[in-house]
Amino acid sequence: MNELPVHDPAAPDPDPRPQPPEAPGPNECCESGCPICVMDIYADELAAYRQRLADWTARHPEAQA
Repeated sequence: MNELPVHDPAAPDPDPRPQPPEAPGPNECCESGCPICVMDIYADELAAYRQRLADWTARHPEAQA
């Protein structure tokens, strides 16, 4: 007998909405011109998040509001 799978509401979402990166705190940048600044890392993470969000939104058009 073929049974339909039952959705378990407690199961984790297989494709959750991406979450934005946490911005650096006000005292995390020392403003001394570090070669890899926390603000640069944050900017890279933010760009990657925006791309992941765009990809996720394309897969979930019903989520656009």
